[in-house]
Amino acid sequence: MKVLIVGSGGREHALAWKLGQSPKLEKIYIAPGNAGTALVGKNIPAKTTDEIVLWLKDNPMDLVVVGPDNYLAEGIVDEVQKLRITVFGPTKAAAEIEWSKSYAKQFMREERIPTAQYRVFTTAELARSYIRTQKLPLVIKADGLAFGKGVVIARTIEEADKAILDMLEKKIFGESGSLVIIEEYLEGFEVSVHAFCDGENAAMFPASKDHKRIFDGDRGSNTGGMGTVAPVSSVPARQLEIIREQIIMPTLASLKARGRPFKGILFPGIMLTRYGPKVIEFNARFGDPETQSYMRLLETDLPDILLACANGSLSTLDIKWSDKYASCIVLASAGYPGEYEKGIEITGLPAESDVVVFHAGTKLEGDKYLTNGGRVLGVTTTGKTLEESLENSYDAIKAIKFDGMQFRSDIGAVTLEDLSSI
Repeated sequence: MKVLIVGSGGREHALAWKLGQSPKLEKIYIAPGNAGTALVGKNIPAKTTDEIVLWLKDNPMDLVVVGPDNYLAEGIVDEVQKLRITVFGPTKAAAEIEWSKSYAKQFMREERIPTAQYRVFTTAELARSYIRTQKLPLVIKADGLAFGKGVVIARTIEEADKAILDMLEKKIFGESGSLVIIEEYLEGFEVSVHAFCDGENAAMFPASKDHKRIFDGDRGSNTGGMGTVAPVSSVPARQLEIIREQIIMPTLASLKARGRPFKGILFPGIMLTRYGPKVIEFNARFGDPETQSYMRLLETDLPDILLACANGSLSTLDIKWSDKYASCIVLASAGYPGEYEKGIEITGLPAESDVVVFHAGTKLEGDKYLTNGGRVLGVTTTGKTLEESLENSYDAIKAIKFDGMQFRSDIGAVTLEDLSSI
């Protein structure tokens, strides 16, 4: 079969790498891809939804897999469906649960899905007045997509005021910040939960742990994610079952009842609190960098799963995961998540088969790999224990070099030892 993957990041490289292991695959195309995806498939110079749909008209695929959230928000799945091509990912209406946080919060309130208390604001004056009546810290979010950076945890009135100023008045996130959500701060342990979905049924992934802040100790600005570990063995199976029963399945049923059946990856960020699991926010696609760790552990043939989700036959599959642990350490450009330089040469990429480096912000010029984004590479390994996997990943990083390279040295250091203490 021929497959097109939409996207250009580490997630898309990981999906292409895993799909390429299937005996069913004849050819993999990636639009637009990066230097890493070119190693496992063919990159095509199509970046916009319109360009991709136009390419598909001349190059019909057996399956299209959509990676990034912005394409889902633009309705690329709806457009591909019009071509009668099988596509993995939710429609624009179903994906609104991610691309509009205000819609998602209202949805959860109406469907009684556990989440933080919140208010929505369109003016800075009202938002500032509300902040002064609430207990700090508060979480302030831009309504729309902001590449993982539209969330501020404000621990002081000054930080909250600045977040409101940036989003509603300075418009640093453009129209994504035209609405602002102010939420209560949830205490607990945060995990990433993914589920394959076919509109009615769901198959849960193992829990994973993302590390969103740029610096060790969860300090500094939010990023798209600086590294992940999976599974999080200290999250009991019963907790995952509660998340399935109270969050995943009610969400699928409610979206279907609203005429928005959800097919693809439902990925709620979950806070495990003393009052039970609560949704921090919904994502409607594979996480990045969670996918890089997950693809090292998935044993079932990936095309079978993606087709089953798209065709509504997920319940016929028994999805298998490795009993090993996986880790992904992100190597980022100097200055990220702020401004950064591109075009810096990367050296020392490992050739060992047990170390898989997924490219994110890279390009190839001649025989040289160059930086081409904020998050540049994701270094992944597996191990019989989490400690072994992390040791392997950090050992592999020692040989990789580019000027200004930064990464966190504490990925996987925070673990959940005792849920009863939450």
